Amino acid sequence: MACIWYGVQSWIGGTCVYLMIRSIWNSWNDIPNTMEGSGTNTRDFVSFFLFWFCSLPAIWFPVHKIRHLFTVKAYFVPFAGLAFFIWAIVRAHGIGPIVKQGGTLTGSAHAWEVIKGIMSSIANFATLVVNDPDFARFARKPRDAFWSQLLTIPIGFAVTSFIGIIVSSSSSVIYGQPIWSPLDLLTKFLDEGGSGQRFGVFVIATAFALAQLGTNIAANSVSAGTDMTALFPKYINIRRGGYVAAIIGLCMCPWNLLSTTNNFTTYLSAYSVFLSSIAGVIICDYYWVRKGYLQTRDLYSAKKTGPYFYTLGIHWRGYTAYIAGILINVVGFAGAVGNNVPAGATYIYNLNFFCGFIVAATVYYVLCRFFPIPATSDTWLEVGDDIRNLSVVYEDSNSCDDATVQQYAKATDAVDLERGDIKEAGFVKDTSLEC
Repeated sequence: MACIWYGVQSWIGGTCVYLMIRSIWNSWNDIPNTMEGSGTNTRDFVSFFLFWFCSLPAIWFPVHKIRHLFTVKAYFVPFAGLAFFIWAIVRAHGIGPIVKQGGTLTGSAHAWEVIKGIMSSIANFATLVVNDPDFARFARKPRDAFWSQLLTIPIGFAVTSFIGIIVSSSSSVIYGQPIWSPLDLLTKFLDEGGSGQRFGVFVIATAFALAQLGTNIAANSVSAGTDMTALFPKYINIRRGGYVAAIIGLCMCPWNLLSTTNNFTTYLSAYSVFLSSIAGVIICDYYWVRKGYLQTRDLYSAKKTGPYFYTLGIHWRGYTAYIAGILINVVGFAGAVGNNVPAGATYIYNLNFFCGFIVAATVYYVLCRFFPIPATSDTWLEVGDDIRNLSVVYEDSNSCDDATVQQYAKATDAVDLERGDIKEAGFVKDTSLEC
């Protein structure tokens, strides 16, 4: 999903590049199309490729080394979004005509559209729900990750969604027709000409391009690279995984997903089906099955006798629950892409994230009750904020055996090996032990 989102965000960034170039050279809009039948045109593809290519150097550096890019983004983009918001309201002669537009749906049809809108909004940040550990693992204490996400994710998405809704709705007042993409609205502003219009569009498009670059790095390339590193640690690191995500994002032809609003919302709902099942299993496993308890030392062990090796290295309960969460939405998804399905399946699919999450979590919990897993707790036993540092003593195969390391770990009071509780700090590899 991160690879697909990389392509989608890059296509949006390419549209920003198109607006930037056209703001300077209006003739950019008249480039002959040599890509007939591809679903896009030469002008848009070249703009997309320029953004994609210019994004590659940013993947090379670790996130902390380009933190100033995110600092600039944090100041520049909100002001540009606010300027666009005010500009659209002024063009519509105030916010009143925008919010007073009459609705076209009533009754249950209106209610279901609201519900589908909520599901699309959840799907938009469903990736953050699942790949959050890629970043939260760097927090020193649980509350460091908790409060920042609790405030920034709901408020950030709510504010940006509100601006997008008002800006897009203003197009109905200004031009007499709804324009669902804010970038398409900027294109309409640019069509009107004038140096002031061109300067305003250039500044806003530059800010939005920077926003897409930051999102691609933080939310897509890093998460994809982290997952690929876990799968193939011998061959792939986070940097290489980021470049793999970029190549897939280029090859997937993202313009097809963004060709219409229906295609895009269908895509959002489709991948939400898969992510909701993953989230259901993860959250149920941590909060209800394990009750926050993890044997930290064994998390880094690949031994077949370890509690996290499961059956032949596969946690079949998790996979079974994951598939069950997907199956509840499969029929409804078939209806979303144009097939005739029962009305009940459509209603279930309209609640796809909640249905997938609840079914996956329930199936996983039931399986774990009938087929218990090791390394669990009967009471809540999460490592608390009192933990200041982390210490893991592990085996050096050239110096001593595992039994000696265990004795040393217990003697130094670093790790309670029976319970897996961490007691103190720094990541220690002691090569001075002698067998």
